Amino acid sequence: MAAERNEPLRLGSIAPNFQADTTKGPIDFHEFIGDNWVILFSHPEDYTPVCTTELGEMARLEPEFSKRGVKLIGLSANTLGSHEGWIDDIKEVTGSQVNFPIIADKERKVAYLYDMIDYQDTTNVDEKGIAFTIRSVFFIDPKKTIRAILSYPASTGRNSAEILRVIQSLQTGDKHKVTTPINWVPGDDVIVHPSIKGDEATKLFPNLRAVKPYLRFTPLPEID
Repeated sequence: MAAERNEPLRLGSIAPNFQADTTKGPIDFHEFIGDNWVILFSHPEDYTPVCTTELGEMARLEPEFSKRGVKLIGLSANTLGSHEGWIDDIKEVTGSQVNFPIIADKERKVAYLYDMIDYQDTTNVDEKGIAFTIRSVFFIDPKKTIRAILSYPASTGRNSAEILRVIQSLQTGDKHKVTTPINWVPGDDVIVHPSIKGDEATKLFPNLRAVKPYLRFTPLPEID
């Protein structure tokens, strides 16, 4: 397969559609998204230590994502049969059952489509010398728009709490016309969006606290 890179995916891009085999059966990705938020996250390879800990933790947290209308779907550059055996290992090692689908992407078709391929670590390759994927995370909204992207090298495990926090921030911003400051977690004050001016801001946010004309904080009801 040629290693030519597709046009880069940016925030605001429509998530490319694809068909793939997964541990839960064949999918059309846009049909899988439906009217939900989706987190698509890639793994370099099955039966690897960091990936095993990550998938176990995401499986443990799946109910937290589900109650926010978020579907999880993983990807690893191995076959369906390999994935199925690996899921048993994940259960044994972490105690968590992986119930969300994992895409079988041995040929890297989805990985190339989403530019998940490792161009940095020359050791992150399979037995044929083909680059494995990096640890990419795509946050996709119900309109199939990419809202956030995280990328980690193969050597660095992701922070599952941060993945959940990003979803909470995006959903809070969409619902309340706010943005979230550094280190925000649900229950903290948020920032009134700069597009909300004057009387509209005080009407929407009666407890608004203006530090500067461009920096206005307000409390919100805590989100579960």
